[in-house]
Amino acid sequence: MTSHFFFDKILILNILSGLNGDFLEHYFTNNENLKSEIRNITYSFNNHEFLFVSDNGVFSKDKLDFGSRLLIETFLKHEKRRNLEILDVGCGYGFIGIVVGYFLDSYVTMCDVNKRALHLTNRNIEKNKIRGETIESNVYDSITKKYDVILTNPPIRAGKSVVVKILTEAKNHLKENGKLWFVIRKDQGAKSIVSLLSEIAQCEIIEKSKGFYIIRAEFS
Repeated sequence: MTSHFFFDKILILNILSGLNGDFLEHYFTNNENLKSEIRNITYSFNNHEFLFVSDNGVFSKDKLDFGSRLLIETFLKHEKRRNLEILDVGCGYGFIGIVVGYFLDSYVTMCDVNKRALHLTNRNIEKNKIRGETIESNVYDSITKKYDVILTNPPIRAGKSVVVKILTEAKNHLKENGKLWFVIRKDQGAKSIVSLLSEIAQCEIIEKSKGFYIIRAEFS
């Protein structure tokens, strides 16, 4: 019931987005008429400073959101391997993939349906000097490889079906023993998502902070 109520609220927010311009501009769509207002965002972790360019029409355009930071920092506490192949789904301007790619010296593929987000990600790959690429893809539609790790802060405003697809279909794009890591808030139906995924994967809540859950899933 909680999960259905949450996604009903998201539907209302999506309707409001058509009335309030950039306040809720869909970051999971393409609006070629949206005014560009480039801004710089910095993020420091483990004595290294990252610089990102951001713009209107992308998720968390003004600062690195708490959920993404918690995902990055929790993941890096637990993952020490190098030279991984990593997929960042719904990458926005690339902050999750770029940070983990830098610290793990790994190649990161970052996909999004938003062309502006991908343009920004390409700039940020170059700025931060990491190994990576971007792919325009609606969830996994254009993804053909398999990865050691899939990371995502799923686009809740895109709706429940999109979120569930990102999480459940990750199994088709992971190598043997590959893992899915994602962040979701308690009031976004975290517990129901864990219950759903547990039918097809081993799920573990790795971290909880300020209502955000960091979850790791390994598919059998």
